Amino acid sequence: MKLFIIAAVLAVAAAASYRPEYKAPSYKPEYKAPSYPAPGYSAPSYKDNKYADITVTSQSDERNIDGSSQWSYAQSDYTTREESQVQKKFQGVTYDSYGKESYGEVVGNTNKGSSYWVSPEGQKFTLTWAADEAGFQPKGEHLPVAPVHEYELPVAPVHEYELPVAPVHIPFNGKGYKIY
Repeated sequence: MKLFIIAAVLAVAAAASYRPEYKAPSYKPEYKAPSYPAPGYSAPSYKDNKYADITVTSQSDERNIDGSSQWSYAQSDYTTREESQVQKKFQGVTYDSYGKESYGEVVGNTNKGSSYWVSPEGQKFTLTWAADEAGFQPKGEHLPVAPVHEYELPVAPVHEYELPVAPVHIPFNGKGYKIY
């Protein structure tokens, strides 16, 4: 037993004093030139960009573990946009892996958001929207509005009459008996 304890202590001491030298692999990857020709047009130049003075002043993007998210940004020209979406369960048409259609619970997204911008003429625009089971619903003062229905629809005339009663024929089989 003493020999076992001494061997264990020596093994622990030997393991504690062992320090291997680690050398990172030294290799240089070789990349071949592509076999296809370079495009025949130059890359776009942004030096003449008429919006070069517009910068992003704030930005956020949040993704949640439950599948919901929200993001927004604002620019130095006062343009803003924000949007959020939430996953929701709906009743709808589903398809299995064989293409068979069935009606049941499906998962979809509901979105809502808003945008604000100023036109080059100085006109201010605000647009808000929602997209859910009721469809896409944009709202804004600049959007056209459908005309209001102001007249009454004509009512079809109702005629009171009785339908003629058809005589009832009772069929006979070939022997003169009634068939019911």
